[in-house]
Amino acid sequence: MNYKFLYKLTYYNLKVIFANKFIYFLITAVLIFLLVTIINLFDSDSSFDSGSVYWLLLIPGLLLIFYPSNFSIQNDVDTRMLETLFGIPNYRYKVHLSRLFIMLALTLAVLFMLAILCSITLTTVPLFSMLFQQMFPLLLICSASFMISTFVRNGTASAVIMIIIGLFFFFGADALYESRWNLFHNPFNIPSDVNAFTWSETTFYNRLYMVVGSILAILLGLRNLQKREWFVS
Repeated sequence: MNYKFLYKLTYYNLKVIFANKFIYFLITAVLIFLLVTIINLFDSDSSFDSGSVYWLLLIPGLLLIFYPSNFSIQNDVDTRMLETLFGIPNYRYKVHLSRLFIMLALTLAVLFMLAILCSITLTTVPLFSMLFQQMFPLLLICSASFMISTFVRNGTASAVIMIIIGLFFFFGADALYESRWNLFHNPFNIPSDVNAFTWSETTFYNRLYMVVGSILAILLGLRNLQKREWFVS
């Protein structure tokens, strides 16, 4: 195994992930989490459970993957690195799949620390189960952003499309609350009129659909990256 190549590949992808404005998304994600946590700590009427912590962690998770998943390809184009990447055999798999893994691993590491903080300050949560469930919507959104960015080839346009899609599911959350197709399905918040087995089954299929959707989005995005003329003029 060429460890020198792996090191350079990881180093380059980390530079892409932290390029330009991503650090601001990281700071914003942590500040929002801390602000909400502090407000609830000093609010005697507030009560936290695993369902509430799920939402609290999902927000910084979305902010962390938002920038790199939408802007990584544009950053390659702007720095004229994409044409160089086309010269690497199977570069789509070596670069973009590794970049996807790095984004999710970085997000998971930050959420792990925030989840520990929640357990200390707010309420005890099933740490590994919580993080495991968080990864499904984050993987889907990250994969969809990557796919859309290969179509529009512009980070801002990709971000706007993803925001519109997110708002659609957000405002339709009540109608889709008990649906298997709910992007914001919360497995830790069981409705009072639904038994645990039914909710568990809904969660299973919801996560299954997310995994399938993520795989399809990644494959379609990688297929689009075969069209060199789309990106290199």
